[in-house]
Amino acid sequence: MSKGLIHVYYGYGKGKTTAALGLALRAAGCGLKVVIVQFLKDSNTGELNALKLLPNVTVLRGTAARAFTRDMTPEQLAETRKIQNANFEKALELVGSGECGLLILDEALDAYQLGLLDKAAFLDLVCRKPDSLELVITGHRPDEEILGRADYVTEMVKVRHPYDSGISARRGIEF
Repeated sequence: MSKGLIHVYYGYGKGKTTAALGLALRAAGCGLKVVIVQFLKDSNTGELNALKLLPNVTVLRGTAARAFTRDMTPEQLAETRKIQNANFEKALELVGSGECGLLILDEALDAYQLGLLDKAAFLDLVCRKPDSLELVITGHRPDEEILGRADYVTEMVKVRHPYDSGISARRGIEF
């Protein structure tokens, strides 16, 4: 791959993480080293079980509590911020050492906007990423600077979702 590009998958529709992980599967199948940082996610999901089987995929994730940020205490938010930034720094180290051809920052837009991700470091990566790195960023609402740097911009629009009708997330489908 000669020049890596920036992808942004955003919106309130289902499919942002699914699209990013589909790309991870494709890249890993072609021999690329893939690093996935899942911000604000800590529960066990079906895709993690499959990703563990792929030798050239690294997943970094975690929070201080299994709760939405709106339900976390100030201490849990501070610890979550620490975990998010440590995972991001580890990913940057892997990029710098050549151990990453595809970097997926899942829910980074949300962590960024909630102040749980070092904004300067994140913007520095977006603005000055290595030429060979393929970068995928997901979340709900991107800011204009990130959108302006992206080569691919895909908005996932929710038209209808079962949760709105009281149907809970189903293992194997939503997680």
